[in-house]
Amino acid sequence: MTDALLALEDGTAFPGRAFGAPGTAFGEIVFNTGMSGYQEILTDPSYARQIVTMTAPEVGNYGVNRDDPESDRVQAAAFVVREVSTRASSWRSEGDLDAYLAEAGVPGISEVDTRALTLRIREAGAMRAGVSTEVLEAGELTALVRKQPGMEGADLAAGVSTGEPYEAAGLVGPALAGDGRVFRVAAYDWGLKWSILRRLAAAGCEAVVLPAATPADAVLTGRYDGVFLSNGPGDPAATGYAVGIARDLLGRIPVFGICLGHQILGLAAGGGSYKLKFGHRGANQPVIDLDTGRVEVTSHNHGFGVDPRPWGGPSEAPREGPAPEVETEVGRAALTHWNLNDGALEGMRFLDVPAFCVQYHPEAAPGPNDAIHLFSRFRDLMEGSRAPA
Repeated sequence: MTDALLALEDGTAFPGRAFGAPGTAFGEIVFNTGMSGYQEILTDPSYARQIVTMTAPEVGNYGVNRDDPESDRVQAAAFVVREVSTRASSWRSEGDLDAYLAEAGVPGISEVDTRALTLRIREAGAMRAGVSTEVLEAGELTALVRKQPGMEGADLAAGVSTGEPYEAAGLVGPALAGDGRVFRVAAYDWGLKWSILRRLAAAGCEAVVLPAATPADAVLTGRYDGVFLSNGPGDPAATGYAVGIARDLLGRIPVFGICLGHQILGLAAGGGSYKLKFGHRGANQPVIDLDTGRVEVTSHNHGFGVDPRPWGGPSEAPREGPAPEVETEVGRAALTHWNLNDGALEGMRFLDVPAFCVQYHPEAAPGPNDAIHLFSRFRDLMEGSRAPA
């Protein structure tokens, strides 16, 4: 195994052992607390231009396969682990993590003190970093890191989006409608995960996946029952075209947004956005739904949040109902979901237009299934808005 080096923009450096592809990669260093799901994490487009650190001590032990990817390629810039398994043990395994990253051209570094690294990120925040098998002097690699662009102000959604519209059924199979009614959904791809398409299909939604900048008029004249706004990477405030699209759609068709889609809807309704110190990434984030009083354990991957203060929203997260109501630029909205770890706003239900959104990932992949019901809720929203035949 070849020597490798991880350097952070604050001058902190971690030597390690290389796996995956040789070379040098730059991105924002983040950590994920999931115990499993590394293949889904690596292929999630929301991780574009990020160096992902796994806090679980051993990674790669069950290999990789053709069923678990969330996109058509590895999206993360680089991968950091404490120990990479040299042998895959699972009946589902079709290869090992080392070869998987090598084929994708993505470098990995192991034998890193990921506890110390995670603590550094928590204390100092997510920051620029680099992984290299070529530049092994800490000062030299740090100097290169400091020349890289940061995540704030970065519009990355268009770069990971599909180039052409396509029918999701060709990827995930036909929509399954127990009552025979199928809803046609326009799904904006701002970094769309394939598991979202599977969940939409399971809820009886036939999705057409659209490029990131598809005009709202193309949707409104396309005989769709609803619109899904996807997850994705980058700074929502830099994705002006998406905010404009969402603003044109609100009040004219039912809308469901998650992750970046949640942030875009917040901005479209006149809210703010901000960069979280180190983000939420993992499969164990507790979120309270004030409409039901339930706490759901949820899967997250995001570095930005919606700021409700421009609407006069609360400065501290309420821990019991009713959900605070605010006046947005598209009417009233209930601030329904809140993160119980740091108080971040996690979901909204618009009261005067047919739309709702959550910050987390109800499709999980990886993660718990507590929030899968939101796909049925989207179906119900479209059912309530559908004109009589």
